[in-house]
Amino acid sequence: MKSHLLAAVAASALLAGCATTNQAADMPMTDTVAGTAIPEGTGYFAQPSDLPLHAPDFSKISDSDYAPAFDQAMQIHNAEIAAIVENPEAPTFANTIVALETSGKMLNRVATVFYALTGSNTNDTLQAIDTEISPKLSAHSDAITLNPELFARVKAVYDNRAAMAMTPEDAKLLEETYKEMVHAGAMLTPDQKERVKAINSRLSTLTTDFSQRLIEANKANALVVDDRAMLAGLSEAEITAAAKTATDRGMPGKYVIALQNTTQQPILPSMENRELREKLFLQSIHRADQGGANDTRALIAEVAKLRAEKAALFGAPDWATYAMYDRMAQNPETAINFMEAMVPALAATQRAEAAALNAEIKKSGENFTVKPWDWDRYAEQVRQAKYDLDESAVKPYFEVTRTLEDGVFFMAEKLYGLTFEKRTDLPVYHPDVSTYTVYDKDKSVLGIFYFDPFQRDNKRGGAWMSNFVEQSHLYGTKPVIYNVLNIPKAPEGEPQLVSFDNVETMFHEFGHALHGFFANQKYASLSGTATARDFVEYPSQVHEMWASDPAVLANYAKHHETGKVIPSELIAKIEAASKFNQGYALGETMEAALLDMKWHSLSPQEAAAIDTPEKVDAFERKSLTELGLEVELVPPRYRSSYFSHIFSDPTGYSAGYYSYLWTEMLDRDSRKWFRENGGLTRKNGDHYRNTVLSKGGTMDYFEMFRNFAGREPDVTPMLEARGLVEPAK
Repeated sequence: MKSHLLAAVAASALLAGCATTNQAADMPMTDTVAGTAIPEGTGYFAQPSDLPLHAPDFSKISDSDYAPAFDQAMQIHNAEIAAIVENPEAPTFANTIVALETSGKMLNRVATVFYALTGSNTNDTLQAIDTEISPKLSAHSDAITLNPELFARVKAVYDNRAAMAMTPEDAKLLEETYKEMVHAGAMLTPDQKERVKAINSRLSTLTTDFSQRLIEANKANALVVDDRAMLAGLSEAEITAAAKTATDRGMPGKYVIALQNTTQQPILPSMENRELREKLFLQSIHRADQGGANDTRALIAEVAKLRAEKAALFGAPDWATYAMYDRMAQNPETAINFMEAMVPALAATQRAEAAALNAEIKKSGENFTVKPWDWDRYAEQVRQAKYDLDESAVKPYFEVTRTLEDGVFFMAEKLYGLTFEKRTDLPVYHPDVSTYTVYDKDKSVLGIFYFDPFQRDNKRGGAWMSNFVEQSHLYGTKPVIYNVLNIPKAPEGEPQLVSFDNVETMFHEFGHALHGFFANQKYASLSGTATARDFVEYPSQVHEMWASDPAVLANYAKHHETGKVIPSELIAKIEAASKFNQGYALGETMEAALLDMKWHSLSPQEAAAIDTPEKVDAFERKSLTELGLEVELVPPRYRSSYFSHIFSDPTGYSAGYYSYLWTEMLDRDSRKWFRENGGLTRKNGDHYRNTVLSKGGTMDYFEMFRNFAGREPDVTPMLEARGLVEPAK
């Protein structure tokens, strides 16, 4: 959940870091509560933007603005906290809890923009600021959450809660504010607090370093090919794109295939040259573990050690137990048991799939057994033979802009009554970004949407959603939201076609956006996607189902040359093939999730013993081998050395990568509900909006699901969808 005390620093936890100067010393002062002097900020971030809905005006922001803005913002925030602490009046919900909620506005403004850019459009200047400010922001956060006088006021209000008249959202804000301060260390001894501060500062530095090293490792380990003939099997568009990437990197005449952030690379199935497939795979899996400046293993060892030590200060046996205090699953045992229950069936599926691939290899006249760099290529051949599905025949029906406007937006119109208007007047941070005004079913403005689809060298891997502006009735603000993806960009003048996987990602990330757009909360820190880590992926995953809905497909899946709608038989093949290769697809995710839990179930003594890069490798090998899955053939989706979800910020998805599987359970069960109740209808959309999407972090998650589905969640639909059990007759 977003921090109630430091929304800006919570935003920084998504991506990490920034920098300060001493320029704020000359800021004018203004009197506020109890005569406390509050500095007045100067510069762009000192006031809300004058653009619609306070969207950031990138035409007025330069890299040199961030350091002084952060410095000013922290000084202002400190003064606001001092005003709360020094208030001579008795602590109340208004003068303590709401005052905390509304503090740090400028810090939130600068942080939301800065971290958006360090994730999607970074440069050397921003990275230097990121490195410098990260520990300072951590110290700033700790100075607030570990302030004993502030906690005494919060605790006084919390202890008196039974006698107070509050709305349910007020009560939730009070509960979360108190819990987060306790979780941060408010009840520790002074010596323990000092150690927590030191750990937090060091973790912020380490995780920022991890993120920056990984960006460089991805770039440095791109596959460089000299001979066009070695690229046999790739489309002309893919070869042209590789040539352009090489030219852009100062290597004209060569071909460069950039790395995606996952172990497997999407271009591997097309590559006919087995030696080149192996080379690309090995560069991917060893991108950050070969020594040198981009090696992340020493960082991992120290992060694991410090997290285990911090957990022990709170009396927890390990980081996972400490971190999961606010999760839907509640404890590591629940998450681990949930995953391990699927391992036997999954392992059997992996072995069966490997046998089928070896048979296909033999049938092709080859004399080798399947390796990870072969898996996707021969899986695709089996898929084509078994389901008569050729991915190259599918892609021409999915052009990126049409998929967004006639697919994703069309789905939102049919389910929720939303409409969209493209804008050209809003400044953006990169030319690839497009913007839209989003209108609600009553035609009022609901929010603004930014879409940044294409891969860049200065963009971190993966796909994500976040807010430039949070919805809040208290502030009178509406959401300004962005989606970022990493779709390889087509050569200039060619249609921007995307795979069906990327299509589903577009629907997924817009599901997150809808969760933000439908926020209906008084307090920004409880608004929209401010939910537990193992709940927030659920609404986004549900929206993937509409990518293949017949009515939605008919509106957007049209051949880029002929305009003909994708044939129904091709869609039937996509649906039938969706359960194929689940031994790999589910296996790589399960392995990553369990590897995450292994790292974060270490005691302080166990973590301290993993003190060299070689021991990091040994621990990873042992952890993966113990799972009982075919890890030599199906490596984890992320190895530790490039597992940015869990090592690229102080909290992130650490002890939380299982969330993708946990929320898939909720997702698949919800898809069943939609199908049983008529599918793509406004009635169903309004029901889901009213029971889930509009609730933010204001309710118990099981209660929220029960309000939607009318029952407890069931794992069976997930197992059926993955092909691990036969569907009920």
